[in-house]
Amino acid sequence: MNHYETVFILNPVLSETQIKETVKKYEDFLVSKGAKMIAKEDWGLKKLAYPIQNKKSGFYHLFEYQVDGSAIDPLEVEFRRDERFMRYLTVKLDKHAVAWAERRRVKLKEKA
Repeated sequence: MNHYETVFILNPVLSETQIKETVKKYEDFLVSKGAKMIAKEDWGLKKLAYPIQNKKSGFYHLFEYQVDGSAIDPLEVEFRRDERFMRYLTVKLDKHAVAWAERRRVKLKEKA
């Protein structure tokens, strides 16, 4: 089981319920592939550094999870097929990145 982090940007014209449904759909997709969800974060509506599909903002979300590497390709194929996604990035975390992500989560919990 490898440790991964996926950040994706959803189209800003989606309603709150559509965003929640989309996030839930892909969380369920990962779990069906045997993933163990470690963290989910909703970063909200953010301004983009440059326009993507003539949009200047997007809804950012982060998934942190453990899964076998064979589940990543089907996930990214689904991202490419879904028009609600503007961009996505999946990164395999090494031991240092895992430790950093844990510290970041602890800081976020302390803030809240």
